[in-house]
Amino acid sequence: MRTIPTPTTDMRTGIDSIPPSIRHVVTSSSRTGAVSPASSLVWPLNANPITGHPGFASDNSGFKGVPMLKNRWLAVLGWLCICLSAGVHAQGPAGSSVFIEELTTLEVSADLKAGKTTVIIPVGGTEQSGPHMAIGKHNTRAKVLAGKIAVALGNALVAPVLAYVPEGNIEPPTEHMGFAGTISIPEDAFKSVLLGTARSFKKHGFTDIVLLGDHGGYQKALAAVAAQFNREAGKSPVRLHYVADYYRATQTSYVAALKSKGLSSAEIGTHAGSADTSLLMAIDPSMVRPERFAEAASAGWRGGTLGDPRASSAVNGQLGVDAVVKITVEAIKKATATSSSPPAR
Repeated sequence: MRTIPTPTTDMRTGIDSIPPSIRHVVTSSSRTGAVSPASSLVWPLNANPITGHPGFASDNSGFKGVPMLKNRWLAVLGWLCICLSAGVHAQGPAGSSVFIEELTTLEVSADLKAGKTTVIIPVGGTEQSGPHMAIGKHNTRAKVLAGKIAVALGNALVAPVLAYVPEGNIEPPTEHMGFAGTISIPEDAFKSVLLGTARSFKKHGFTDIVLLGDHGGYQKALAAVAAQFNREAGKSPVRLHYVADYYRATQTSYVAALKSKGLSSAEIGTHAGSADTSLLMAIDPSMVRPERFAEAASAGWRGGTLGDPRASSAVNGQLGVDAVVKITVEAIKKATATSSSPPAR
């Protein structure tokens, strides 16, 4: 196995003396590799170089969320590994991004002409996830997982994540609306945005439009939107596919994998427990606060948690990533293979 050279620069002065074998990773184009420019690594390092979320401490404590990494350079090398992984999963065969928001209109048109006629609409949500996870959990997960799925499919692009979803009544507050930072919109508005998005993609020439929802609360609404769109489409070959297997995988295959590792149902939980937390740790550890795991477990739903996150790890979360991507890719292939059939009425 090739040894990675030890960086020789002082991080406060830039990256000029980092060995070229490492430097080229952090200076890659953000569009082709989903990696931020090298300027994001010039001190003070107060942000994750991929997502912009806080990821490095301002002192010598190293990588936020991974207390054992006390050396700043170990933290940087850790993020370089994540950058490499993100690059692989965010680009298509030719190196171009699968994310529509990172492409120009000419590039989207070229992708359509090249056969990328499937588009994924990832649906997230802006809701509290206990004292130990950032509120954008669903949005980050939905984007990263959709990107991996699109690359695996080979003929798909990814729409911007829909971050505004129904999260309960505002007055009086219900569900997650009792916690600061949560945003909720009416279900009718939510459905209208999704329908408008799907109609837009139909207009541009996409033939298979896929809805993936990262949150359980709106799954029925996604199914209803797909049914309405397909009724409107009539004999058109364009179809809107609600792929329930994306969310279902997190509740079945992923849970089974965690139980095989010895985790109990109480630890796994149903919201912000070890399953939820581990999945985010595997995708973006900077959004997780391990120092608050005990607090989350103790407070329970009073603090926004249903489960015990203390057994969480990125390794456990990768089980969920792998399951969701594999199962969803298979489901989309099956759905699009039969999309020429007339919709059920």
